[in-house]
Amino acid sequence: MKSRIYTGGGDKGTTSLVGGYRAPKNHPRIESYGNIDELNSFIGLLIEEVDETETRELLTFVQEKLFTVGSYLATDPTKTEYKVESHVTEDSIQMIESAIDRIDGGLPKMKSFVLPGGCRSSALAHVCRTVCRRAERSICALNEHETDEDAVLDFINRLSDLLFVMARNECILKKGNEIFWNKTCK
Repeated sequence: MKSRIYTGGGDKGTTSLVGGYRAPKNHPRIESYGNIDELNSFIGLLIEEVDETETRELLTFVQEKLFTVGSYLATDPTKTEYKVESHVTEDSIQMIESAIDRIDGGLPKMKSFVLPGGCRSSALAHVCRTVCRRAERSICALNEHETDEDAVLDFINRLSDLLFVMARNECILKKGNEIFWNKTCK
């Protein structure tokens, strides 16, 4: 028999964490992995808009790692031991940093702050970047209450930088016009 999608377990405003423990749906832990889930969904949409195979593969890797981050954040370490699959490794962070360096190395020097837009995939990468920054803030809020691994925050911080350079790169690849902030605009 197929399992049911709905269980009714969350009808009273709580949800299950890894290990089966329940937490209020407005708990910082739930907020943080909910933001990661939202980011992962937007990354999926971005994948559908980019043309380069290498970028699509990198974003698919990012989705896998975001699922790892979500699993990590959905675990209350005071009640359940982290699964080995839930850890973000230094290799994952290094892979993101290498991709940032590679992409940024081919971009023109910035003359001003870049505004979101220029082409659809660039604008969508900026949406991903801002959701990523919100996820980072929610993980920081969780860290005020509970201690989490620095590697998770490092990965998310680097990811927002990757999404920024991807946005710029997409604009150039799609022959869009990067939009620079006009500080004299009144």
